[in-house]
Amino acid sequence: MQFELDKLIRPNIKNLTPYSSARHEFTGKASVFLDANENASGSPLADKFNRYPDPLQWQLKFQLAKIKGVPAENIFVGNGSDEVIDLAYRIFCNPGKDNVIICPPTYGMYEVSGNINDVEIKKVNLTTDFQLDVEGILDAVDSNTKLLFICSPNNPTGNDMDREAVEILLNNFPGIVIIDEAYINYSKQKTFIQELTEYPNLIVMQTLSKAWGLAALRLGLCYASLDIIDLFNKVKPPYNINDASQQLGVEALQNINQVNEWIKEVVVQKEILIEELKQLSFVEKIFPSDANFILVKVKDANNLYNHLSGHEVIVRNRSKDVHCANCLRITIGTKDENSILINLLRSYER
Repeated sequence: MQFELDKLIRPNIKNLTPYSSARHEFTGKASVFLDANENASGSPLADKFNRYPDPLQWQLKFQLAKIKGVPAENIFVGNGSDEVIDLAYRIFCNPGKDNVIICPPTYGMYEVSGNINDVEIKKVNLTTDFQLDVEGILDAVDSNTKLLFICSPNNPTGNDMDREAVEILLNNFPGIVIIDEAYINYSKQKTFIQELTEYPNLIVMQTLSKAWGLAALRLGLCYASLDIIDLFNKVKPPYNINDASQQLGVEALQNINQVNEWIKEVVVQKEILIEELKQLSFVEKIFPSDANFILVKVKDANNLYNHLSGHEVIVRNRSKDVHCANCLRITIGTKDENSILINLLRSYER
């Protein structure tokens, strides 16, 4: 397959002259800034916060580049991964004309963002063992298909997608393949980031919200070719990542050993919880998980959900998702939180 990025881009995006901010137009050294209509007196919080942030977040990208082994120029930072998803629609999909493929059950924002952008959503369900239906996906492609979303490890099911299946799609899908690796830190499968040079149609999303524990900062990560990253930078708002998030993100990325310890503890706690769940008569199936959560099929998900929430323990009821009838998604908490959950589950059985 000959991949041609230029044919996938919306014409208005090709011709778009992006907004040029004050911090874009001057990048040298200066001591007096009178170009951005800022409050020169300062701010109630800190002097630095009266100035606009780096629009391209270079210090944060340099730290990420060290960890990921990817040039900083191949990284885009979004206001959460949801901004990355939305920008992909706005760059590649003509409203009312183009379509994308998603593979339910999967992360809900792929569909929501498509609906917001007036882009048709084609659904090719995962198989009953939550793997990609490669043939079904390729059969669903038409001349207006622009994007394919693959979540691996998948949310809400927790499992990795078969790597060979993903590679077949990368080689045969005519549009952009977006692999969402929000939970990759918990998986034994290696990231697809290192495949960027092999697949020009590949976008890999990650996040600092999960293993890195920075959900409140809203730092979504996108890795892609220089051409695709240039498009994201062209369309994004001028200052999409605030300075506080940038500073805290840089600081957090210097604590990789702590994060690795947290990941190990999640894996340990997950195995403990799985063993406890196996002892409960109302648990019908525990699905394999490569993430920091598990999907559990029970006899009556609604009743069990109400029992837990009535004791101020909240899980996610995924019963309405395809192939997920009577399934609860349970995030792995701390040792103490998991103990509370286990005791509540035992009391429910009695």
